[in-house]
Amino acid sequence: MRLILTLILVLAGFAAQKAEAGPGAPPPFWQREWPKTDFATTSVKNWNEILSGGPPRDGIPALAAAAFKPVGEESEIGGREPVITLEMEGERPRAYPIRYLIWHEIVNDTVGDVPIIVTFCPLCNSALVFERRLNGEVLNFGVTGKLRNSDMIMFDRESESWWQQALGEGIVGRHTAARLRQVPSWLESWDEFRARNPDGLVMVTPEHSRDYGANPYAGYDSAARPFLFNGELPPNGVPALMRVLRVGNRAWPMDRLAREGEIREAGLVISWKAGQASALDSRRIAEARDVGTIRVRDEQGRDVRHDMLFAFAFHAFFPEGEWMLGE
Repeated sequence: MRLILTLILVLAGFAAQKAEAGPGAPPPFWQREWPKTDFATTSVKNWNEILSGGPPRDGIPALAAAAFKPVGEESEIGGREPVITLEMEGERPRAYPIRYLIWHEIVNDTVGDVPIIVTFCPLCNSALVFERRLNGEVLNFGVTGKLRNSDMIMFDRESESWWQQALGEGIVGRHTAARLRQVPSWLESWDEFRARNPDGLVMVTPEHSRDYGANPYAGYDSAARPFLFNGELPPNGVPALMRVLRVGNRAWPMDRLAREGEIREAGLVISWKAGQASALDSRRIAEARDVGTIRVRDEQGRDVRHDMLFAFAFHAFFPEGEWMLGE
């Protein structure tokens, strides 16, 4: 079970050593690999923060589009398997199964007349949806193969700017400091999605040779430390790989959410219930331990933009963030 993770770590460490950069400039071969990227325009203060994760550019193949079928026609997804749910007004609800995103990390899609990007970074458990229209231009995204704070760095094919997935923010190139607009979405089980949306749509199995339904990071969310991360671990005794709910710059640890069931604070109504499998536990996602489903709404019942990432990633990207630990 640990063999795949060990190989990933060895390959990534080897790649990172070869790609080591000084704090003031990226390595020259990055510039040869990315001739359209404006490396002189960046918010990155120290290039050593960026590591090569092993796969090269597009080595993890982002999906340029997705096909869908009615919920009732799907029979292969396990009932507890996680999906990213997208419910946009006037459109049929859509489910993007993590069994596909764990292998592809990005789906470029269009819902109605809104171009979106559906993303999942396995190493920090961040599952986010953004609009991919920026200043009137529709961007198409791929996976760089590079990581910062163990989080996927994406790129747009139009300018080859680099983007931090957990933030939806440009960090290298022409779009540095630009922000993609996050679209409300959430992780829930396949059973939960289809029970609520019998007329909904679910993403069709991609036409790639992958063991869909398998977890190539078996045992990862039980590890003591994250991979490819040398930053400071979370404060307050929060385990590095505990899931935390992030809303803005606040984080609620999953153990508190599971213990209390419902929390009303900071203008939010946060609920937890059992029934969703971890995507990063056992070899088969459908057989993984239960981590539960979180829903986040405001006091008027509207869904709130949020993320369910690991604690170390929250602390890395929001070092001054507020930890909502309760009593």
